[in-house]
Amino acid sequence: MMRTNPQTMLFKRVLTAALAAFFYINGSALAQGLPNYYVDPTWPKPLPNDWKIGGVMGIAIDLNSDIWVYNRPNDLTSLELRAEPSPSIAECCVRPPSMIHFDAAGNVIGSFDAPQGHGMDVDDEGFVYLGQDTVRKYDPRTGEVVAEVERTPEREEGWRGVGLPPPIQRAPGQPVSARPTRPMVSPTETAAAVAAFREKYPPETPMIVGGLEEIRIIEEDNEMYVADNYLGGRILIFDLDTFEFKRGWGAYGKPLSEISTDDADHAYTPNGPMPRDFAGHLTVNVSNDGLVYAADRNANRIHVTTKNGEFQQEFILAPGTGAGGSTGGVAFSADPEQQFLYISDLTNNKIWFLNRETGEVVGELGQMGENGGQFYGLHMIAVDSEGIIYTGEVFTGQRAQRFLPANTIRGQLLEQLAEMP
Repeated sequence: MMRTNPQTMLFKRVLTAALAAFFYINGSALAQGLPNYYVDPTWPKPLPNDWKIGGVMGIAIDLNSDIWVYNRPNDLTSLELRAEPSPSIAECCVRPPSMIHFDAAGNVIGSFDAPQGHGMDVDDEGFVYLGQDTVRKYDPRTGEVVAEVERTPEREEGWRGVGLPPPIQRAPGQPVSARPTRPMVSPTETAAAVAAFREKYPPETPMIVGGLEEIRIIEEDNEMYVADNYLGGRILIFDLDTFEFKRGWGAYGKPLSEISTDDADHAYTPNGPMPRDFAGHLTVNVSNDGLVYAADRNANRIHVTTKNGEFQQEFILAPGTGAGGSTGGVAFSADPEQQFLYISDLTNNKIWFLNRETGEVVGELGQMGENGGQFYGLHMIAVDSEGIIYTGEVFTGQRAQRFLPANTIRGQLLEQLAEMP
């Protein structure tokens, strides 16, 4: 009788247990019409040039199914940048460009460096739109700005000047230095300055006033949807050719002029009543049938309107969530009807699957952790035409991952592996 080496038996048991745990996390059972998802450990390929990616602030998928990842290199610390010159003290790593272009196989096929920001999209011609202090349109071949949306010449927090604030200074191999501290002012002085700014730039101001949270290009309408974070968030629509303002709205589809300038009207307490205005960190996406989904993360809700801002319904998700909220990025399932919403949750570190018609939660994927398929700061989400999910993380997650449906060829292979004894 053949005898098995005890160490071999132990290895097989450990491997089987590890695979079972791995696929228990990543192969969640979902509602009818949704496949199981499996994290793809082969994507992306190792980054070139000793790059180390920073926190992911935007993900977009273009017509070629290429993936664009907008990251925040200034998140990186001296421990991660020991290969930078002056002098290099290790083999890895160096600061990456803020925009990295991947093909579907996970290879880097392009990049350019641009000021850090939040939110992005790519149009059908391949131009890249980045959310910074405003929206800037970039030629990806040169990294040059070819157009930008008009914004106010001053900020509510006190910085003045046209264009981006002065860059943060950092020494190679050292943590990012903080911006110069502002002079201490009393709460009374601060309140007076805020009131004066909001009087000068009322809610209906037809340009960017705050910072950017999200950008969506809607080619068939020749329009660009922008989530400006002024006053908790405003949905603004601009002409894609001229970048001129066309229309906008606030929570419940209210006209911009009716957005409150009182912070109390934007405040939310977990499990409390919904605020009358957006609470903060507003993202947006537009479905194939012309509905606009605005996720108000700080209030754990999603507002559904028409493209003209006519309010349809409100979905409330994990209302007890604090510390940043549950409703982050919004994506849609790949079926023609887009039956499901995919919502990235930064605080609970999971993807929620919602019935798009009712808002009912029909499944979830992921949990907090640092292994493949887990999340630590799940921030961005995008879905391609095959239903493949791409995610981006911040905090110490600082990575992009992809999840394959079981009905794809690669997904079938992962599913077979999960079923092996």
